[in-house]
Amino acid sequence: MDRPPTANPATAREIILEIVRNMRDGLEPLHYSTLPPAIFHVYLHTDDLERLRGILPRIVEEARRALDEELETLNKASLAERFKLSRRTEPKIVAPEGGWQIRMFENTDEDCGPGDISINSELALPGKDQLGSGSLTKRIATRRMGGVESTKQTYDPVLPAPTPAPAAAPAPGAFAVIEYEDGAVHKTYNMTKDEIVVGRGGRDYWTDIKLDTLPDVSREHFRLRRDPASGQFFLKDLSRLGTTIDGVKAPSSIDFEGAEKRDLNLEAPLPARARIGLAGVLFLEFRSASNG
Repeated sequence: MDRPPTANPATAREIILEIVRNMRDGLEPLHYSTLPPAIFHVYLHTDDLERLRGILPRIVEEARRALDEELETLNKASLAERFKLSRRTEPKIVAPEGGWQIRMFENTDEDCGPGDISINSELALPGKDQLGSGSLTKRIATRRMGGVESTKQTYDPVLPAPTPAPAAAPAPGAFAVIEYEDGAVHKTYNMTKDEIVVGRGGRDYWTDIKLDTLPDVSREHFRLRRDPASGQFFLKDLSRLGTTIDGVKAPSSIDFEGAEKRDLNLEAPLPARARIGLAGVLFLEFRSASNG
């Protein structure tokens, strides 16, 4: 994929300004108030993240301060409004009750280069009970790629927790079955070979289970291997942000040295029934066929 050339790495100030832009682009006016997004996930190229790692807490602190100042600026009444010569047309923007939540991550997309800044933010909208509709989560994705800015907004319904469905039985000939929610869709995967790869996939990244989720999940997040002789399953974590087995962090098999990585070939045994967590944002329910 061709991408615009980026001359310079991302600076701390540019990151803060991009967070403020994301907030401003994501404002949602209601009748009596305007809501801003409250949760910001910032994704940076590996080189930029490593270069700025020592001051990330300071960047987050100053980004929160910049967001507060931007709200104050946007809420300032004009001179005419102060003298009641005109009426405000937009309701006041209110800061999120829980404060600004900002987290920094490595961007593992293959088209990301130094200087690129991607931000995914969330805004929980109240339900409109009088209209019979449920609540929504507004998601704002902003990106500065090669100096070019873009914004995308989506509204996802917050569905009530469904009644748990009966566990799916492995298909004939399958060694195990894996169930998960991906993009609000319940999916089932039958493992019929001795090794599979799970992750977001992409160019040059083959996956047997391709997940449509946040960049927190790596392109190739983990490998699942079955030993034909014993029938035992093993999990190899290949991710940046980790994999858990029933809430316990699996050992990382990857040693990262800058942009280079080395496979240490470390595996963790997987129980016949297990809940596998990917970077804490997505979970898979694993069941071996021998579990019954």
